[in-house]
Amino acid sequence: MNKLYIGNVSEEASAEDLETIFEQWKIPHSGPFLVKTGYAFVDCPDEKIAMMAIDILSGKVELHGKLLEVEHSVPKRQRSCKLQIRNIPPHLQWEVLDGMLAQYGTVENCEQVTDSFFSVIARAMEKLNGFLMENFALKVSYIPDEMAAAAAPTLGGGKRGFAPRGPLRSGSPGLGARPKLQSDVPLRILVPTQFVGAIIGKEGATIRNVTKQTHSKIDIHRKENAGAAEKPITVHSTPEGCSNACRTIMEIMQKEALDTKFTEEIPLKILAHNNFVGRLIGKEGRNLKKIEVDTETKITISPLQDLTLYNPERTITVKGSIEACSRAEEEVMKKVRESYENDVAAMNLQSNLIPGLNLNALGLFPGGAPGMGPSMGHNAPPPGAQGGYSSFGGQPESETVHLFIPALAVGAIIGKQGQHIKQLSRYAGASIKVAPPDGMDAKQRMVIIAGPPEAQFKAQGRIFGKLKEENFFGPKEEVKLEAHIKVPSFAAGRVIGKGGKTVNELQNLTSAEVVVPRDQTPDENDQVIVKITGHFYASQVCYTLSEV
Repeated sequence: MNKLYIGNVSEEASAEDLETIFEQWKIPHSGPFLVKTGYAFVDCPDEKIAMMAIDILSGKVELHGKLLEVEHSVPKRQRSCKLQIRNIPPHLQWEVLDGMLAQYGTVENCEQVTDSFFSVIARAMEKLNGFLMENFALKVSYIPDEMAAAAAPTLGGGKRGFAPRGPLRSGSPGLGARPKLQSDVPLRILVPTQFVGAIIGKEGATIRNVTKQTHSKIDIHRKENAGAAEKPITVHSTPEGCSNACRTIMEIMQKEALDTKFTEEIPLKILAHNNFVGRLIGKEGRNLKKIEVDTETKITISPLQDLTLYNPERTITVKGSIEACSRAEEEVMKKVRESYENDVAAMNLQSNLIPGLNLNALGLFPGGAPGMGPSMGHNAPPPGAQGGYSSFGGQPESETVHLFIPALAVGAIIGKQGQHIKQLSRYAGASIKVAPPDGMDAKQRMVIIAGPPEAQFKAQGRIFGKLKEENFFGPKEEVKLEAHIKVPSFAAGRVIGKGGKTVNELQNLTSAEVVVPRDQTPDENDQVIVKITGHFYASQVCYTLSEV
Protein backbone atom coordinates (compact mmCIF):
# COMPACT_ATOMS: atom_id res chain seq x y z
CA MET A 1 0.00 0.00 0.00
CA ASN A 2 1.11 3.59 -0.61
CA LYS A 3 -0.18 6.12 1.86
CA LEU A 4 -0.56 9.77 0.83
CA TYR A 5 -0.65 12.84 3.03
CA ILE A 6 -3.05 15.56 1.82
CA GLY A 7 -2.28 18.94 3.37
CA ASN A 8 -3.83 22.43 3.33
CA VAL A 9 -7.30 20.90 3.58
CA SER A 10 -10.13 23.33 4.36
CA GLU A 11 -12.05 22.81 7.61
CA GLU A 12 -15.18 22.60 5.48
CA ALA A 13 -13.83 19.66 3.47
CA SER A 14 -15.21 16.17 3.99
CA ALA A 15 -14.12 12.71 2.95
CA GLU A 16 -16.79 12.82 0.24
CA ASP A 17 -15.27 16.01 -1.20
CA LEU A 18 -11.85 14.41 -1.45
CA GLU A 19 -13.33 11.26 -2.94
CA THR A 20 -15.07 13.39 -5.59
CA ILE A 21 -11.78 15.05 -6.54
CA PHE A 22 -10.00 11.70 -6.90
CA GLU A 23 -12.87 10.40 -9.04
CA GLN A 24 -12.88 13.57 -11.14
CA TRP A 25 -9.18 13.12 -11.95
CA LYS A 26 -9.58 9.33 -12.36
CA ILE A 27 -7.18 8.51 -9.50
CA PRO A 28 -8.00 5.17 -7.83
CA HIS A 29 -7.66 4.77 -4.05
CA SER A 30 -7.73 1.58 -2.04
CA GLY A 31 -9.17 2.78 1.24
CA PRO A 32 -11.33 5.45 2.86
CA PHE A 33 -10.15 9.03 3.37
CA LEU A 34 -9.09 9.73 6.94
CA VAL A 35 -9.85 13.45 7.39
CA LYS A 36 -8.30 15.44 10.25
CA THR A 37 -8.32 19.18 10.94
CA GLY A 38 -6.35 20.71 8.07
CA TYR A 39 -5.09 17.45 6.56
CA ALA A 40 -6.08 13.94 5.48
CA PHE A 41 -4.65 10.53 4.59
CA VAL A 42 -5.55 7.99 1.92
CA ASP A 43 -4.06 4.75 0.59
CA CYS A 44 -3.34 4.18 -3.12
CA PRO A 45 -3.20 0.75 -4.79
CA ASP A 46 0.43 1.08 -5.89
CA GLU A 47 3.40 3.42 -6.18
CA LYS A 48 2.62 4.49 -9.75
CA ILE A 49 -0.85 5.72 -8.81
CA ALA A 50 0.51 7.49 -5.72
CA MET A 51 3.01 9.33 -7.92
CA MET A 52 0.25 10.20 -10.38
CA ALA A 53 -1.88 11.66 -7.58
CA ILE A 54 1.03 13.81 -6.39
CA ASP A 55 1.78 15.10 -9.88
CA ILE A 56 -1.83 15.86 -10.79
CA LEU A 57 -3.13 17.28 -7.52
CA SER A 58 -0.33 18.82 -5.47
CA GLY A 59 -0.38 22.60 -5.74
CA LYS A 60 -2.76 22.46 -8.71
CA VAL A 61 -6.23 21.49 -7.48
CA GLU A 62 -8.36 23.58 -5.12
CA LEU A 63 -10.90 22.45 -2.56
CA HIS A 64 -13.04 25.11 -0.89
CA GLY A 65 -10.65 27.82 -2.05
CA LYS A 66 -7.43 26.17 -0.83
CA LEU A 67 -4.79 24.49 -3.01
CA LEU A 68 -4.20 20.92 -1.88
CA GLU A 69 -0.70 19.73 -1.04
CA VAL A 70 -0.20 16.02 -1.73
CA GLU A 71 2.89 13.98 -0.88
CA HIS A 72 3.92 10.63 0.54
CA SER A 73 3.01 10.17 4.17
CA VAL A 74 6.11 9.81 6.33
CA PRO A 75 5.53 8.12 9.72
CA LYS A 76 7.06 9.98 12.66
CA ARG A 77 9.44 7.14 13.46
CA GLN A 78 10.90 7.43 9.95
CA ARG A 79 11.41 11.19 10.16
CA SER A 80 14.82 12.56 10.88
CA CYS A 81 16.21 16.03 11.46
CA LYS A 82 16.86 16.39 7.72
CA LEU A 83 15.10 18.81 5.41
CA GLN A 84 14.81 18.66 1.67
CA ILE A 85 14.59 22.09 0.01
CA ARG A 86 13.76 22.21 -3.68
CA ASN A 87 13.20 24.92 -6.31
CA ILE A 88 16.16 26.98 -5.10
CA PRO A 89 17.13 29.82 -7.50
CA PRO A 90 19.93 28.39 -9.68
CA HIS A 91 22.14 31.47 -9.30
CA LEU A 92 21.73 31.80 -5.52
CA GLN A 93 24.93 32.05 -3.50
CA TRP A 94 24.98 28.97 -1.25
CA GLU A 95 26.03 31.10 1.72
CA VAL A 96 22.75 33.07 1.48
CA LEU A 97 20.67 29.92 1.87
CA ASP A 98 22.98 28.66 4.61
CA GLY A 99 22.51 31.92 6.52
CA MET A 100 18.73 31.80 6.16
CA LEU A 101 18.59 28.22 7.46
CA ALA A 102 20.83 29.13 10.40
CA GLN A 103 18.00 31.23 11.85
CA TYR A 104 16.14 28.02 12.73
CA GLY A 105 18.91 25.72 13.93
CA THR A 106 22.43 24.46 13.47
CA VAL A 107 23.39 23.91 9.82
CA GLU A 108 25.98 21.22 9.22
CA ASN A 109 26.04 21.83 5.48
CA CYS A 110 23.71 22.84 2.71
CA GLU A 111 22.81 19.27 1.89
CA GLN A 112 21.75 18.25 5.37
CA VAL A 113 20.13 20.33 8.12
CA THR A 114 20.35 18.88 11.61
CA ASP A 115 19.19 20.09 15.02
CA SER A 116 18.83 18.40 18.38
CA PHE A 117 15.23 19.54 18.74
CA PHE A 118 12.60 18.19 16.37
CA SER A 119 10.35 21.17 17.15
CA VAL A 120 12.94 23.52 15.67
CA ILE A 121 12.95 21.51 12.46
CA ALA A 122 9.16 21.59 12.35
CA ARG A 123 9.23 25.36 12.79
CA ALA A 124 11.79 25.71 10.03
CA MET A 125 9.54 23.67 7.74
CA GLU A 126 6.55 25.83 8.56
CA LYS A 127 8.40 29.10 7.95
CA LEU A 128 10.40 28.10 4.87
CA ASN A 129 7.83 26.14 2.87
CA GLY A 130 6.54 28.52 0.20
CA PHE A 131 9.04 31.26 1.19
CA LEU A 132 9.58 33.47 -1.87
CA MET A 133 13.25 33.94 -2.71
CA GLU A 134 13.97 35.89 -5.88
CA ASN A 135 10.84 34.67 -7.67
CA PHE A 136 11.30 31.06 -6.48
CA ALA A 137 8.95 29.59 -3.88
CA LEU A 138 10.99 27.17 -1.74
CA LYS A 139 9.52 23.68 -1.32
CA VAL A 140 10.43 21.88 1.91
CA SER A 141 9.56 18.34 2.94
CA TYR A 142 10.86 15.61 5.24
CA ILE A 143 13.55 13.20 4.16
CA PRO A 144 12.95 9.76 5.71
CA ASP A 145 15.62 8.38 7.97
CA GLU A 146 16.93 5.28 6.19
CA MET A 147 18.03 3.64 9.45
CA ALA A 148 14.62 4.15 11.03
CA ALA A 149 12.94 2.88 7.90
CA ALA A 150 15.06 -0.27 7.97
CA ALA A 151 14.13 -0.89 11.60
CA ALA A 152 10.41 -0.27 11.05
CA PRO A 153 8.16 -3.36 11.32
CA THR A 154 7.10 -4.96 8.08
CA LEU A 155 3.58 -5.86 7.13
CA GLY A 156 2.28 -8.83 9.06
CA GLY A 157 5.12 -8.52 11.56
CA GLY A 158 2.97 -8.29 14.68
CA LYS A 159 2.44 -4.60 15.42
CA ARG A 160 0.28 -2.68 13.08
CA GLY A 161 2.45 -0.35 11.03
CA PHE A 162 2.80 1.49 7.77
CA ALA A 163 3.74 -0.36 4.63
CA PRO A 164 7.28 -0.01 3.30
CA ARG A 165 7.63 3.40 1.71
CA GLY A 166 8.13 3.93 -1.98
CA PRO A 167 10.71 6.35 -3.37
CA LEU A 168 10.46 10.01 -2.55
CA ARG A 169 9.24 12.64 -4.92
CA SER A 170 11.57 14.06 -7.55
CA GLY A 171 14.28 16.11 -5.94
CA SER A 172 15.04 13.72 -3.07
CA PRO A 173 18.79 13.16 -2.95
CA GLY A 174 20.26 9.76 -3.48
CA LEU A 175 17.10 8.00 -4.62
CA GLY A 176 16.16 6.50 -7.95
CA ALA A 177 14.33 8.36 -10.66
CA ARG A 178 10.57 8.36 -10.63
CA PRO A 179 8.27 8.52 -13.61
CA LYS A 180 8.00 12.15 -14.66
CA LEU A 181 4.93 13.73 -16.14
CA GLN A 182 6.46 17.15 -16.60
CA SER A 183 9.55 18.51 -18.33
CA ASP A 184 12.67 19.16 -16.28
CA VAL A 185 12.89 22.57 -17.97
CA PRO A 186 9.97 24.91 -17.24
CA LEU A 187 8.81 27.52 -19.72
CA ARG A 188 9.54 31.07 -18.57
CA ILE A 189 8.03 34.05 -20.36
CA LEU A 190 7.80 37.81 -19.82
CA VAL A 191 4.44 39.57 -20.10
CA PRO A 192 3.59 43.31 -19.94
CA THR A 193 2.61 44.25 -16.39
CA GLN A 194 -0.65 45.83 -17.63
CA PHE A 195 -1.92 42.40 -18.75
CA VAL A 196 -1.14 40.52 -15.52
CA GLY A 197 -4.56 41.33 -14.05
CA ALA A 198 -6.36 39.90 -17.10
CA ILE A 199 -4.23 36.74 -16.96
CA ILE A 200 -5.07 36.20 -13.30
CA GLY A 201 -8.75 37.13 -13.67
CA LYS A 202 -11.29 38.00 -11.02
CA GLU A 203 -10.30 36.22 -7.79
CA GLY A 204 -7.86 34.12 -9.81
CA ALA A 205 -10.57 32.46 -11.91
CA THR A 206 -8.82 32.88 -15.28
CA ILE A 207 -5.45 31.49 -14.24
CA ARG A 208 -7.16 28.59 -12.45
CA ASN A 209 -8.96 27.70 -15.67
CA VAL A 210 -5.72 27.87 -17.66
CA THR A 211 -4.02 25.68 -15.08
CA LYS A 212 -6.81 23.12 -15.17
CA GLN A 213 -7.17 23.04 -18.96
CA THR A 214 -3.44 22.70 -19.66
CA HIS A 215 -2.59 20.51 -16.62
CA SER A 216 0.11 23.01 -15.69
CA LYS A 217 1.41 24.73 -12.62
CA ILE A 218 1.71 28.44 -13.40
CA ASP A 219 3.54 30.94 -11.21
CA ILE A 220 3.01 34.64 -11.92
CA HIS A 221 5.72 36.61 -10.16
CA ARG A 222 3.66 39.78 -9.95
CA LYS A 223 5.03 41.02 -6.61
CA GLU A 224 8.63 41.01 -7.74
CA ASN A 225 10.41 44.04 -9.24
CA ALA A 226 7.79 46.60 -8.26
CA GLY A 227 7.23 49.13 -11.02
CA ALA A 228 8.80 46.97 -13.74
CA ALA A 229 7.17 47.12 -17.19
CA GLU A 230 7.19 43.32 -17.48
CA LYS A 231 6.62 40.40 -15.13
CA PRO A 232 7.95 36.84 -15.47
CA ILE A 233 5.65 33.81 -15.60
CA THR A 234 6.91 30.26 -15.00
CA VAL A 235 4.99 27.29 -16.40
CA HIS A 236 5.68 23.76 -15.10
CA SER A 237 4.17 20.98 -17.20
CA THR A 238 4.88 18.60 -20.05
CA PRO A 239 6.28 20.30 -23.18
CA GLU A 240 2.77 20.12 -24.67
CA GLY A 241 1.22 21.54 -21.50
CA CYS A 242 3.72 24.41 -21.45
CA SER A 243 2.99 25.23 -25.09
CA ASN A 244 -0.78 25.11 -24.55
CA ALA A 245 -0.51 27.38 -21.51
CA CYS A 246 1.70 29.80 -23.42
CA ARG A 247 -0.76 29.95 -26.33
CA THR A 248 -3.69 30.53 -23.96
CA ILE A 249 -1.85 33.34 -22.18
CA MET A 250 -1.07 34.99 -25.53
CA GLU A 251 -4.77 34.76 -26.46
CA ILE A 252 -5.80 36.33 -23.14
CA MET A 253 -3.38 39.23 -23.70
CA GLN A 254 -4.63 39.69 -27.28
CA LYS A 255 -8.24 39.87 -26.11
CA GLU A 256 -7.36 42.32 -23.34
CA ALA A 257 -5.49 44.49 -25.85
CA LEU A 258 -8.58 44.64 -28.08
CA ASP A 259 -10.85 45.44 -25.12
CA THR A 260 -8.57 48.25 -23.93
CA LYS A 261 -7.79 49.49 -27.48
CA PHE A 262 -4.09 48.76 -27.00
CA THR A 263 -2.62 49.04 -30.51
CA GLU A 264 1.04 48.07 -30.03
CA GLU A 265 2.26 44.63 -31.06
CA ILE A 266 2.56 42.16 -28.17
CA PRO A 267 5.52 39.88 -28.92
CA LEU A 268 6.15 36.59 -27.15
CA LYS A 269 9.20 36.90 -24.87
CA ILE A 270 10.82 33.65 -23.73
CA LEU A 271 13.50 33.54 -21.02
CA ALA A 272 16.30 30.98 -21.47
CA HIS A 273 19.54 30.37 -19.58
CA ASN A 274 22.50 31.73 -21.52
CA ASN A 275 24.26 28.35 -21.45
CA PHE A 276 21.68 27.04 -23.92
CA VAL A 277 21.39 30.06 -26.20
CA GLY A 278 24.53 29.40 -28.25
CA ARG A 279 23.20 26.00 -29.30
CA LEU A 280 19.76 27.49 -29.97
CA ILE A 281 21.35 30.01 -32.34
CA GLY A 282 23.55 27.40 -33.99
CA LYS A 283 26.62 27.84 -36.15
CA GLU A 284 26.35 31.12 -38.08
CA GLY A 285 22.80 31.45 -36.75
CA ARG A 286 21.49 28.51 -38.81
CA ASN A 287 19.24 26.96 -36.14
CA LEU A 288 17.55 30.27 -35.36
CA LYS A 289 17.12 31.15 -39.03
CA LYS A 290 15.49 27.77 -39.69
CA ILE A 291 13.00 28.30 -36.86
CA GLU A 292 12.18 31.77 -38.23
CA VAL A 293 11.60 30.40 -41.72
CA ASP A 294 9.62 27.35 -40.60
CA THR A 295 7.33 29.32 -38.26
CA GLU A 296 7.14 32.59 -40.25
CA THR A 297 8.29 34.67 -37.28
CA LYS A 298 10.99 37.22 -36.51
CA ILE A 299 13.21 36.24 -33.57
CA THR A 300 15.75 38.38 -31.75
CA ILE A 301 17.83 37.63 -28.62
CA SER A 302 18.91 40.10 -25.94
CA PRO A 303 22.63 41.00 -25.90
CA LEU A 304 25.20 39.37 -23.66
CA GLN A 305 25.82 42.71 -21.95
CA ASP A 306 22.50 42.27 -20.12
CA LEU A 307 23.82 39.20 -18.31
CA THR A 308 25.10 39.25 -14.74
CA LEU A 309 26.08 36.57 -12.23
CA TYR A 310 22.59 36.93 -10.74
CA ASN A 311 20.71 37.16 -14.03
CA PRO A 312 21.90 34.38 -16.35
CA GLU A 313 18.82 34.46 -18.61
CA ARG A 314 18.56 35.90 -22.11
CA THR A 315 15.28 37.22 -23.55
CA ILE A 316 14.18 35.61 -26.82
CA THR A 317 11.65 37.92 -28.51
CA VAL A 318 9.33 36.31 -31.07
CA LYS A 319 7.14 38.44 -33.35
CA GLY A 320 4.32 37.10 -35.48
CA SER A 321 0.75 35.85 -35.24
CA ILE A 322 -0.33 33.89 -32.15
CA GLU A 323 -0.29 30.70 -34.21
CA ALA A 324 3.21 31.45 -35.54
CA CYS A 325 4.57 32.45 -32.12
CA SER A 326 3.13 29.29 -30.62
CA ARG A 327 4.94 27.14 -33.19
CA ALA A 328 8.15 29.09 -32.61
CA GLU A 329 7.87 28.56 -28.84
CA GLU A 330 7.64 24.80 -29.38
CA GLU A 331 10.78 24.79 -31.55
CA VAL A 332 12.77 27.14 -29.31
CA MET A 333 11.97 25.20 -26.15
CA LYS A 334 12.65 21.90 -27.93
CA LYS A 335 16.21 23.12 -28.61
CA VAL A 336 16.61 24.42 -25.06
CA ARG A 337 15.44 21.13 -23.54
CA GLU A 338 17.71 19.13 -25.84
CA SER A 339 20.68 21.25 -24.74
CA TYR A 340 19.78 20.75 -21.09
CA GLU A 341 19.40 16.98 -21.51
CA ASN A 342 22.71 16.73 -23.37
CA ASP A 343 24.49 18.64 -20.61
CA VAL A 344 22.95 16.45 -17.91
CA ALA A 345 23.88 13.29 -19.82
CA ALA A 346 27.44 14.52 -20.26
CA MET A 347 27.82 15.51 -16.62
CA ASN A 348 26.40 12.20 -15.42
CA LEU A 349 28.35 10.01 -17.82
CA GLN A 350 31.18 9.38 -15.37
CA SER A 351 29.26 10.34 -12.24
CA ASN A 352 30.79 7.61 -10.06
CA LEU A 353 34.42 8.54 -10.62
CA ILE A 354 34.81 10.90 -7.68
CA PRO A 355 31.97 10.94 -5.12
CA GLY A 356 30.78 13.96 -3.26
CA LEU A 357 31.22 16.80 -5.77
CA ASN A 358 28.03 18.84 -5.59
CA LEU A 359 27.32 20.88 -8.72
CA ASN A 360 24.18 22.39 -7.19
CA ALA A 361 26.24 23.77 -4.33
CA LEU A 362 28.57 25.38 -6.84
CA GLY A 363 25.70 27.21 -8.53
CA LEU A 364 27.23 26.63 -11.95
CA PHE A 365 24.69 24.39 -13.65
CA PRO A 366 21.57 26.16 -14.93
CA GLY A 367 18.55 24.99 -13.06
CA GLY A 368 15.34 26.05 -11.50
CA ALA A 369 13.36 23.02 -12.50
CA PRO A 370 12.06 20.29 -10.26
CA GLY A 371 14.21 17.58 -11.73
CA MET A 372 17.45 19.46 -11.80
CA GLY A 373 18.60 18.68 -8.31
CA PRO A 374 19.94 15.28 -7.43
CA SER A 375 20.68 14.09 -10.94
CA MET A 376 23.47 16.62 -11.13
CA GLY A 377 24.08 17.43 -7.53
CA HIS A 378 25.95 14.31 -6.47
CA ASN A 379 28.90 12.47 -7.93
CA ALA A 380 29.38 14.96 -10.75
CA PRO A 381 32.69 14.72 -12.62
CA PRO A 382 35.42 17.18 -11.66
CA PRO A 383 38.18 18.69 -13.76
CA GLY A 384 41.45 16.94 -14.46
CA ALA A 385 44.04 16.21 -11.84
CA GLN A 386 47.67 17.11 -11.62
CA GLY A 387 50.27 14.50 -11.02
CA GLY A 388 48.56 11.15 -11.41
CA TYR A 389 45.09 10.42 -10.24
CA SER A 390 43.12 11.94 -7.39
CA SER A 391 42.55 9.69 -4.43
CA PHE A 392 39.08 8.19 -4.56
CA GLY A 393 38.71 8.17 -0.80
CA GLY A 394 39.29 10.84 1.81
CA GLN A 395 40.12 14.43 0.91
CA PRO A 396 40.40 15.25 -2.81
CA GLU A 397 43.88 16.06 -4.06
CA SER A 398 44.81 19.46 -5.38
CA GLU A 399 44.76 19.70 -9.16
CA THR A 400 46.32 22.12 -11.61
CA VAL A 401 44.74 23.30 -14.85
CA HIS A 402 46.24 25.79 -17.30
CA LEU A 403 43.41 27.83 -18.86
CA PHE A 404 44.16 30.11 -21.83
CA ILE A 405 42.20 33.36 -22.10
CA PRO A 406 42.35 36.26 -24.61
CA ALA A 407 45.25 38.56 -23.72
CA LEU A 408 42.89 41.54 -23.79
CA ALA A 409 40.80 39.93 -21.02
CA VAL A 410 43.61 39.80 -18.46
CA GLY A 411 42.67 43.17 -16.97
CA ALA A 412 39.05 42.09 -16.46
CA ILE A 413 40.13 38.85 -14.73
CA ILE A 414 42.67 40.58 -12.46
CA GLY A 415 40.54 43.66 -11.73
CA LYS A 416 41.56 47.00 -10.30
CA GLN A 417 44.62 46.51 -8.09
CA GLY A 418 44.07 42.76 -8.33
CA GLN A 419 40.77 42.89 -6.44
CA HIS A 420 38.75 40.64 -8.79
CA ILE A 421 41.27 37.80 -8.94
CA LYS A 422 41.68 37.94 -5.13
CA GLN A 423 37.91 37.75 -4.61
CA LEU A 424 37.64 34.92 -7.13
CA SER A 425 40.43 33.01 -5.39
CA ARG A 426 38.69 33.37 -1.99
CA TYR A 427 35.29 32.44 -3.46
CA ALA A 428 36.59 29.33 -5.21
CA GLY A 429 39.12 28.26 -2.59
CA ALA A 430 41.79 27.93 -5.28
CA SER A 431 45.14 29.48 -6.13
CA ILE A 432 44.71 31.56 -9.31
CA LYS A 433 47.63 33.24 -11.08
CA VAL A 434 48.07 34.82 -14.50
CA ALA A 435 51.37 33.81 -16.09
CA PRO A 436 53.56 36.40 -17.82
CA PRO A 437 53.06 36.72 -21.61
CA ASP A 438 55.16 34.57 -23.93
CA GLY A 439 55.98 37.64 -26.04
CA MET A 440 55.00 41.21 -26.82
CA ASP A 441 52.44 40.10 -29.44
CA ALA A 442 50.94 37.18 -27.49
CA LYS A 443 47.22 36.86 -28.20
CA GLN A 444 46.57 34.52 -25.25
CA ARG A 445 47.58 34.45 -21.60
CA MET A 446 47.76 31.41 -19.37
CA VAL A 447 45.79 31.34 -16.11
CA ILE A 448 47.13 28.77 -13.64
CA ILE A 449 44.42 27.35 -11.34
CA ALA A 450 45.38 25.02 -8.50
CA GLY A 451 42.89 23.51 -6.08
CA PRO A 452 40.55 20.55 -5.41
CA PRO A 453 37.77 19.60 -7.87
CA GLU A 454 35.03 21.88 -6.53
CA ALA A 455 37.44 24.82 -6.41
CA GLN A 456 38.34 24.14 -10.05
CA PHE A 457 34.66 24.13 -11.02
CA LYS A 458 34.00 27.42 -9.23
CA ALA A 459 37.08 29.20 -10.52
CA GLN A 460 36.76 28.10 -14.13
CA GLY A 461 33.01 28.67 -14.16
CA ARG A 462 33.43 32.28 -13.04
CA ILE A 463 36.24 32.91 -15.55
CA PHE A 464 34.04 31.62 -18.40
CA GLY A 465 31.19 33.75 -17.03
CA LYS A 466 33.35 36.86 -16.71
CA LEU A 467 34.41 36.62 -20.35
CA LYS A 468 30.71 36.50 -21.33
CA GLU A 469 29.81 39.45 -19.15
CA GLU A 470 32.68 41.58 -20.43
CA ASN A 471 31.77 40.78 -24.07
CA PHE A 472 35.12 39.28 -25.08
CA PHE A 473 33.17 36.89 -27.32
CA GLY A 474 30.62 37.90 -29.95
CA PRO A 475 26.85 37.93 -29.27
CA LYS A 476 26.36 34.67 -31.20
CA GLU A 477 29.44 32.90 -29.80
CA GLU A 478 29.76 30.47 -26.93
CA VAL A 479 32.80 31.01 -24.75
CA LYS A 480 35.27 28.29 -25.74
CA LEU A 481 38.69 28.20 -24.12
CA GLU A 482 41.75 25.98 -24.40
CA ALA A 483 42.89 24.17 -21.26
CA HIS A 484 45.92 21.99 -20.58
CA ILE A 485 45.98 19.17 -18.05
CA LYS A 486 48.60 16.55 -17.30
CA VAL A 487 48.04 12.79 -17.31
CA PRO A 488 50.45 9.90 -16.76
CA SER A 489 52.24 9.02 -19.99
CA PHE A 490 51.03 5.41 -19.80
CA ALA A 491 47.41 6.69 -19.89
CA ALA A 492 47.85 8.76 -23.06
CA GLY A 493 47.34 5.74 -25.29
CA ARG A 494 44.07 4.88 -23.55
CA VAL A 495 42.85 8.44 -24.06
CA ILE A 496 43.56 8.16 -27.79
CA GLY A 497 42.22 4.62 -28.16
CA LYS A 498 42.79 2.20 -31.00
CA GLY A 499 42.96 4.16 -34.21
CA GLY A 500 41.87 7.28 -32.34
CA LYS A 501 38.46 5.74 -31.57
CA THR A 502 38.29 6.82 -27.90
CA VAL A 503 39.30 10.42 -28.47
CA ASN A 504 36.90 10.70 -31.42
CA GLU A 505 34.00 9.40 -29.32
CA LEU A 506 34.95 11.83 -26.56
CA GLN A 507 34.89 14.75 -28.99
CA ASN A 508 31.55 13.68 -30.48
CA LEU A 509 29.99 13.35 -27.03
CA THR A 510 31.12 16.69 -25.63
CA SER A 511 31.61 18.88 -28.75
CA ALA A 512 35.05 19.71 -27.35
CA GLU A 513 38.35 19.33 -29.21
CA VAL A 514 40.77 16.97 -27.46
CA VAL A 515 44.42 16.73 -28.58
CA VAL A 516 46.93 14.24 -27.17
CA PRO A 517 50.28 14.83 -28.93
CA ARG A 518 51.78 11.45 -29.80
CA ASP A 519 55.40 12.64 -29.99
CA GLN A 520 55.40 14.34 -26.59
CA THR A 521 58.33 13.70 -24.26
CA PRO A 522 57.12 12.97 -20.70
CA ASP A 523 58.27 15.41 -18.00
CA GLU A 524 60.21 14.53 -14.83
CA ASN A 525 57.00 13.09 -13.30
CA ASP A 526 56.39 10.91 -16.38
CA GLN A 527 53.39 13.01 -17.42
CA VAL A 528 52.21 14.40 -20.74
CA ILE A 529 49.88 17.31 -21.57
CA VAL A 530 46.34 16.83 -22.92
CA LYS A 531 44.88 19.88 -24.67
CA ILE A 532 41.11 20.45 -24.44
CA THR A 533 39.18 23.23 -26.20
CA GLY A 534 35.45 23.73 -25.69
CA HIS A 535 32.68 25.38 -23.70
CA PHE A 536 32.68 25.08 -19.92
CA TYR A 537 30.64 21.89 -19.35
CA ALA A 538 32.19 20.03 -22.26
CA SER A 539 35.64 20.81 -20.89
CA GLN A 540 34.77 19.53 -17.43
CA VAL A 541 33.64 16.17 -18.81
CA CYS A 542 36.78 15.88 -20.94
CA TYR A 543 39.00 16.55 -17.92
CA THR A 544 37.56 13.53 -16.19
CA LEU A 545 37.29 11.18 -19.14
CA SER A 546 40.84 11.90 -20.24
CA GLU A 547 42.02 10.40 -16.94
CA VAL A 548 40.05 7.18 -17.10
